[in-house]
Amino acid sequence: MTEVCVEILPDNALPAPYAKAGAYTDCYIIDIPQQVELSAYIEAFYTTPLFKVEKAILSALIRRSSTDKEANHLASGDSKQFSIWTVENRLYNQILLCDVTNKTRSWLMVNPLEVDQTPITRLYFGSVVVPKAVSKNGHASFGVLFHLLSTFHRLYSQALLKSTFTNLVRKNTRV
Repeated sequence: MTEVCVEILPDNALPAPYAKAGAYTDCYIIDIPQQVELSAYIEAFYTTPLFKVEKAILSALIRRSSTDKEANHLASGDSKQFSIWTVENRLYNQILLCDVTNKTRSWLMVNPLEVDQTPITRLYFGSVVVPKAVSKNGHASFGVLFHLLSTFHRLYSQALLKSTFTNLVRKNTRV
């Protein structure tokens, strides 16, 4: 499967507690025909040409720039800060980053698999959006902006994951 697919958030995913508490969560996957460590995934994700556009927008809007070198430090575990995000939790196979507003999170996970005796890695990418409010009956409210941007968010998330896939394949063929 070299196309991005929507997947149910795994029970062991770092965003799972947020989903259980009523936050919006999503999960996208793609399988890459090579072994990929979490650090390589993080670096490839945050250095894609597509993500560089997001970094430029963030830099202009909130004056928080970031570099590929800083992405490398995040990937290697030498830094817990990257642009507007701080590491909330990190395990050997996944990382959860929280933004400065404490309202959204980004999540990356790797899962090594084997298909027909060929090693592959399933790459996971997801987001968390904390609701503005939760009613007494448990209904979460996210606001108008969330709903206006939801289609863009889905398309952008899938494009980011596909771009990361391409970035990792290119790096692997250069080695």
